[in-house]
Amino acid sequence: MKDRVMIERLEFHGHCGVTQEERQTPQPIAVDLELTYPPGSLSRAAETDDIGCAVDYATVAERIVQLGTAETFALVETMAERISAMVFAEFPVSALHLWVRKLAPPLKDVRGSVGVRLERTRASALPDPPPAQFLQEQIARLPKGTVLDLASGQGRNALYLAGLGCTVEAIDRDQPALAALAETAGRRNLSNLTIKHLDLEADPTHPPDLGTERYDAILVFFYLHRPLFPSLLRALKPGGLLVYETFLIDNHERRRHPRRKEFCLAHNELLRLVGGLRVLHYDEGERADGPETSFTAQLIARRRD
Repeated sequence: MKDRVMIERLEFHGHCGVTQEERQTPQPIAVDLELTYPPGSLSRAAETDDIGCAVDYATVAERIVQLGTAETFALVETMAERISAMVFAEFPVSALHLWVRKLAPPLKDVRGSVGVRLERTRASALPDPPPAQFLQEQIARLPKGTVLDLASGQGRNALYLAGLGCTVEAIDRDQPALAALAETAGRRNLSNLTIKHLDLEADPTHPPDLGTERYDAILVFFYLHRPLFPSLLRALKPGGLLVYETFLIDNHERRRHPRRKEFCLAHNELLRLVGGLRVLHYDEGERADGPETSFTAQLIARRRD
């Protein structure tokens, strides 16, 4: 028997409709949600009587209302998928059953509601390919705002965050990779993801200007161009987060990857490169990477207000 927490008939007014006219007028939306605890989690919550060990349904409800009222959706299916992705990203549940419906649909012959039901597991909720494990682990820290995915490649992290409702900008110099990202974003109806072709190393002595206090968070995964760091730090808003992971010199020495050691960080080098930021998390070590392991540095740092 699986342990579950239930939220019945959570109601709010949202903007959802295929036509622009329908989207302009807020309409009543209802959400019913059944969340499955991971094995043993409910027992631990009951034994400790500690909300920190439980699924906080009040916070779940608050976040659903925030998401449902802050965004505009053409399809109720899109709203449901966004809610599902948010729940898995922010709360310790292993599966969910979700029913999202319009309570007053503009259909003359419908006397009840119309909507969609979803059943999802945590594994099925992740896009393919999945986002970086470090990003998944730190997702609760990320502010709900504009995010830059630097050197995005085909955008596994950009797609993940856009699916959670963030406004995401993806930058890379690999045009085929960006074309693949654009195709995937279009297929998933992610209008909150924009893509920019930019060679970050075209002029090694003058890195590109990424803007001033523009982003609530910046992601950099497995890319290192040291002259770019001043631009990165300047582009963060006060209070904004830098999320960074890339290879250590150990990986070059033990795995011969990357082939050029200058593409790897020296020990504690990343801490020096982000001088002036408040470091919230830093770790160097060997980590699982599919069937192999890799040596990386991981950092979360905040620009001071």
